[in-house]
Amino acid sequence: MPFKERYTISDEKSLTDDEIVWPDGNRCCVSIVVDLSLASGPQGLSAGDIRSPEAIFGMHEGLDQVLAVMDRFGFKATVTVPAAMAPMLTDRLKDLRAGGHEIAAQGFKHEDVSQLSRDEEKARLGRTTEIFDHILGSRPDGWYTLPRQGDPFAVGTVSADTVDLLIDAGYRYLGNGLSDDIPHYWVSDAALGRSLLTLPYYYHFDDQFFLMFPRKGTGLENPDMLFANWVAEFDAQYQRGRYFNMTLHPYAIGWCNRLKLLEDFLGHMRARPGLWNPTGGQCADYWLDTYPASSHLRLEPSIWQDYPGSLS
Repeated sequence: MPFKERYTISDEKSLTDDEIVWPDGNRCCVSIVVDLSLASGPQGLSAGDIRSPEAIFGMHEGLDQVLAVMDRFGFKATVTVPAAMAPMLTDRLKDLRAGGHEIAAQGFKHEDVSQLSRDEEKARLGRTTEIFDHILGSRPDGWYTLPRQGDPFAVGTVSADTVDLLIDAGYRYLGNGLSDDIPHYWVSDAALGRSLLTLPYYYHFDDQFFLMFPRKGTGLENPDMLFANWVAEFDAQYQRGRYFNMTLHPYAIGWCNRLKLLEDFLGHMRARPGLWNPTGGQCADYWLDTYPASSHLRLEPSIWQDYPGSLS
């Protein structure tokens, strides 16, 4: 499908299954994101968010238990955290990185940047980069805008300027996009071919949408549905040789009854040979080298025509 400015984010011409080759002859790429953000609304993190019972559990017991299960099955994750939380977790983040996990930025406060001016968004992005560089000794490669608790937007929020600002700031990839089920390029300027590598995300594989989320009605959780989604998608992507992504929130998945669900699913994946489990940065490095935008971003002129009053 040809690119249309302000309508599509990429060329939407995906690679066929036989074009996808993973490192070392592996069959399928498995990406796990552990989301540490506690923001509950578009304003981003608040004092109440940090002091909530969910926050206390998620940052301590919940995270410990999720990491223990992942270690047991030999999986690594990309851990996303807003910069405003990072100074409170400095030692923990250093330990996570030393253990082979990646630390990625999740905005300054995990706020809705679409409500900010370009200058303000740029300033917060720069401040976020500085905070991570200061506490970890290096800047993040990836930027995530994952949904918040109560967030009506499946992939978080970006502004018209976000991707351009990330490119200018030197970020290597954006961590969540819906345009493909494999890594793809988010185009910010079709004429110049200006783009940013974007990794897949889909809310059907995000635990918070099934475990007491959203908090309306009875608040009943749906772990069986989450497990069924994980298994069905992984099995399909494994058969095709493509990419599987899942997102975990320690405050949600870290309870004992839900950890059994996670254990069963990670065991299901480990029973299959040929899994490549990179962090987001490792996947980005491989994709940018193997499928660079210069040869694999195939933009074509739009065949769609606007007319007065058109909303297309």
